[in-house]
Amino acid sequence: MLTVLGQMFLLILCGAAWRRLRPGGVDGDQTRRVLTAVVYYLFLPALILKLMSRAPLGWESLRISLFGLAVMGTGGLLGALWLYGRKTERRQAGAVWLAVSFPNVTFLGLPVLLETFGDWAGQLVIQLDLFAFTPLVMTVGVLVAQSLGGQGGGNHMATLLRVPSLWAAAVAIGVNLSGWQWPAWWLGFFDLLARGVTPLMLLSLGLALRWRGLGRQLLPLALGVIGLRLLLMPLIAAFLVRALGFGGEKAVALVLEAGMPSMLFGVVLCDRFGLDSRLYAVLVTTTTVLAMLTLPLWFELCHAGIGSSGTR
Repeated sequence: MLTVLGQMFLLILCGAAWRRLRPGGVDGDQTRRVLTAVVYYLFLPALILKLMSRAPLGWESLRISLFGLAVMGTGGLLGALWLYGRKTERRQAGAVWLAVSFPNVTFLGLPVLLETFGDWAGQLVIQLDLFAFTPLVMTVGVLVAQSLGGQGGGNHMATLLRVPSLWAAAVAIGVNLSGWQWPAWWLGFFDLLARGVTPLMLLSLGLALRWRGLGRQLLPLALGVIGLRLLLMPLIAAFLVRALGFGGEKAVALVLEAGMPSMLFGVVLCDRFGLDSRLYAVLVTTTTVLAMLTLPLWFELCHAGIGSSGTR
């Protein structure tokens, strides 16, 4: 785990260095938008077609979905309770709530779990993302952001239906349930594209980090997010996996997903709905850096506890 995270953090730092040094005169934000678009529209759908076409679907998929809904619902409730009564400006409160509620399931969670556990963990992350995370972000997350920010609007269901990953998942699940197999040539093509997911996601994450802006005024908010997102949420998840009947490596993987730093996509929501984007970017950066310390801790604690009981 430490080796995998060390290599990944180095790649994240490469993205951060690119943003600062601007090799070839290419702007960091422009580079990030291009890389994110390539992953979002091409590489990630290919990975989904590769993994979900042969993933076991059934009762376990429902339990994964329930886990995701419970974890993110609990995070949203805890974030709201922590903000209740605090004299936090609405734009900042919205950014903090998003940072607490939604972990970086895809852009950090997927690479970490793929490299640590293998393809089965990629299947788990994709199901968690598609059956719980993305629907919640695009409905509850958008509604809260719009309410606290007071900007934006539009048909959010139409936006959800335009997510390429959902269409790739629909095709893959259809192939899975039909019993049909992709020809070897197509599987090789999907695999070729899927190999780009991890490095490009991590580079994009590094390009998105903001290293300035955490002043004394924002420190209490940042400490609250760190405590809830990186420490309390994985602790709650450790009890949830037992309640839902998960054991072994799958339980460990789910707890790690619950302990991921704040989601990167929240920056987009903050920009669109008028929340405090600068604060949110600082929270993403802070939780991402500290997650390099807390994730190995949870990995070891889980293996000493829940991961030692049951099978994958």
